[in-house]
Amino acid sequence: MVSADHFDPALVGRAHRAVDPLHSQLYFAPEHDEHFSAIGLRPGRMSYFAGRAAPMGAVGAGVVTATFFNFSPSLVAHMIPRAWTLASPEQVLAARLDAARASLTRMLGDAAGSDEVVELGGLLREACAGLTTEGRPLFAGHADLPWPEEPLLAVWHGATLLREHRGDGHVAVLLHAGLTGLEALITHSATGRGFTEPAAKATRGWKDEEWAAACSALAGRGLLDDAGLTADGEQLRAHIEVQTDALAADPWLSLGAERTARVVELGKGLSRRLVEAGAFGQGIFGR
Repeated sequence: MVSADHFDPALVGRAHRAVDPLHSQLYFAPEHDEHFSAIGLRPGRMSYFAGRAAPMGAVGAGVVTATFFNFSPSLVAHMIPRAWTLASPEQVLAARLDAARASLTRMLGDAAGSDEVVELGGLLREACAGLTTEGRPLFAGHADLPWPEEPLLAVWHGATLLREHRGDGHVAVLLHAGLTGLEALITHSATGRGFTEPAAKATRGWKDEEWAAACSALAGRGLLDDAGLTADGEQLRAHIEVQTDALAADPWLSLGAERTARVVELGKGLSRRLVEAGAFGQGIFGR
């Protein structure tokens, strides 16, 4: 592993932004709802909750709420555990891979079978090889799954592992900052670099009175006012991002700066093709 003293920490964020679209495109793709509906799940939130949670088994609403962190417990409870009465975790996992293959194949076109995909899949697998699962439940569930043999699905699986590894660390940082899931969502929305408030409420299931109460609590801590984040709030969000990168650095330290830069190059090229093909326009988080 490369010493952190000789590694540009900015590479961690760049690698995340380059690779993550290869995973997250699925939540905006029509193939997501098509494949999950075919096994009996309701389209939209139920399929999303079941798809991400399935590697942990047929868990209850409490586990999904805890690990996903910023969704309303009532929204989760409306979908889970009912999803498991409609399709088993094994069926959900198979449908998820089928949906990922279909969406990436459609949007990447001839690049889906390219040497670049093969190379990126190998790099991501190596980056993930030494990661540990302690304190990272979503990552641990996904890490128990076998690596797909197909290069395209290997890329998707690697991107998924890195996303969940980073996400589990992000939750730990948010908890250390003293933020609830809703407060984390509000402060993230207030940065102007994520959800708008209406989109956050709609996709995460929070009621207006719940949102208002959390805003009041944040204002009481000096983190939020009528204009948005205060200086202290901005500083806290910046600190959260720095600490999230720090907890997500291990795969890239293992890979080294040169090969991490190659991941960024390959990931950006493929992600750009997804955007050009219309990814991220609608879907679960765009409705």
